[in-house]
Amino acid sequence: MKCILIDDEAAARSIIAHLCSQVKALHVIGEFPSAIEAIKFLNKNEVDLIFLDIHMPNFSGFDFIETLKDPPKIILTTSDKNFAFEAFGYDCVIDYLLKPITLPRFLKAIKKAGNTSLQNTSNISKVDTQDHLYVNINRRLVKIEYNKIYLVEAKGDYIVIKTDAENYTVHTTLKNIIEKLPDSTFLKIHRSFIINYKKIIDIEDNSVLINKEVIPISRSNRPELMKKLNLL
Repeated sequence: MKCILIDDEAAARSIIAHLCSQVKALHVIGEFPSAIEAIKFLNKNEVDLIFLDIHMPNFSGFDFIETLKDPPKIILTTSDKNFAFEAFGYDCVIDYLLKPITLPRFLKAIKKAGNTSLQNTSNISKVDTQDHLYVNINRRLVKIEYNKIYLVEAKGDYIVIKTDAENYTVHTTLKNIIEKLPDSTFLKIHRSFIINYKKIIDIEDNSVLINKEVIPISRSNRPELMKKLNLL
């Protein structure tokens, strides 16, 4: 299945290209920072699938779709959830992916493309071992390495990812991020906290000390933490 990527952010194109590389049946034949460049390419080339950002300068993703007389299947990629209703008004739009995009969600979208060869998981390459994640900060995808994170704290509808160098506030939940963090390093020890237990300095009673912060341990999570530690 031949596909192209259209997104004005180079980091976003790189991430989607990497996700495409995990599926053997997908072949990226072009990447474009603007819809105008993509239109020129499509005037001479046929594709089966387009990954399309909605918010782009001068010419939006919806503007782009309107120019296509016989559009291929399109998967919209965006950090804005407010356009889903409008997006599915186009018959060519088969899915709406919110950034940052995870591999499981990406694969679900690809299966909607309707190519039967994609239904067989043997066509999905083994996923590279990840040592980082990307978070959406002010419409920028920021890379954070796992080993730099010492704490994730819930703050209402947001979480704060804390590293030695900087803190990142992200609109998501602890439940969502714990699914992305490796359990070989991270553990939820309280309803409001996930810790990198390899960075624990001290444990006393029902709390841990990490990077000068004292974090409570809930009674139900304490046994699991004790199992993780290399006790003498």
